[in-house]
Amino acid sequence: MPEEDLNLKNDLEDDIGLESETATQYQFSASEECERLDVQLATFLPEYSRSHLANLIGAGMARVGGKIGKPGMKPKAGEVIEISVPAVVTLQVIPQNIPLEIVHEDDDILVINKAKGMVVHPAPGNPDGTLVNALMHYCGDRLSDINGVIRPGIVHRIDKDTSGLLVVAKNNHAHKVLSEALHDHGVTRVYRAIVDGVIKTDVGMVDAPIGRHPKDRKKMAVNRTHGRRAITHYRVLRRFQAHTLMEFELETGRTHQIRVHMAFLGHPITGDAIYGTSCRLMNTEGQALHAKQLSFLHPGTNLPVSYESEVPAWMLKLLEVLERREG
Repeated sequence: MPEEDLNLKNDLEDDIGLESETATQYQFSASEECERLDVQLATFLPEYSRSHLANLIGAGMARVGGKIGKPGMKPKAGEVIEISVPAVVTLQVIPQNIPLEIVHEDDDILVINKAKGMVVHPAPGNPDGTLVNALMHYCGDRLSDINGVIRPGIVHRIDKDTSGLLVVAKNNHAHKVLSEALHDHGVTRVYRAIVDGVIKTDVGMVDAPIGRHPKDRKKMAVNRTHGRRAITHYRVLRRFQAHTLMEFELETGRTHQIRVHMAFLGHPITGDAIYGTSCRLMNTEGQALHAKQLSFLHPGTNLPVSYESEVPAWMLKLLEVLERREG
């Protein structure tokens, strides 16, 4: 497999938890309408969301006329389309009575304010104590199963040491609608962060592709050869002597996007030991990054909804430390 496809495949396995050894093979004939490849496959395979299929295509798992396809390409009428859909990881997840801060709940969704230090779903090294374990106890079988048994209800993620809001789907319809909204930039995600150094521009945008780090499999990086387009908008809220309080809005949602983009600018998130250095002012237990706002069209009512989370105590404490240094 070419290096580009291998990198995308590795990203896919990390992002949606797929087992690559076994897969279901599908074969179709392109329609006369000559729609985009991801749209045609969504028509052929309605049980999968378009964004999920687009990820599979991007990982090199779809072919058109024997050649690796791209999500936006338009197959010619009659061309043979083949796609390999890997089986989901089979792993027993034990429900655990772990407290959850629920911002909103209805028949379709849960909006959770995730605590700093909580992992979203089980993975090697974190088999339990995750948000999924807590959701299994709280919701039982009232969660979508599109992402398999280890990620029930999980539409998107935030990192272990990032606190803040994420939405959980309680049924497959809600999951598909939210996944499509994420794919089509229909979800607004606003973050608050403290970064190292002083940002001179009040507002700005980073448009730099992100992919797997060429040497460190556990890291992401700005990768102009094999990366996927990533766009982060930012504005400065306050400048300190050697730090800046900032707000970010994601236009895309790549793994570690804000952390990678800020490190790329030379201003890593304070406390981010992976892309910068540990915080010397206090123990932040990882990056000073908080998912503050989440807005989207509700999958059940199709009406706009918006949820906000207060800046957490640990970040306020760090800001107090910076305030004292100013004095």
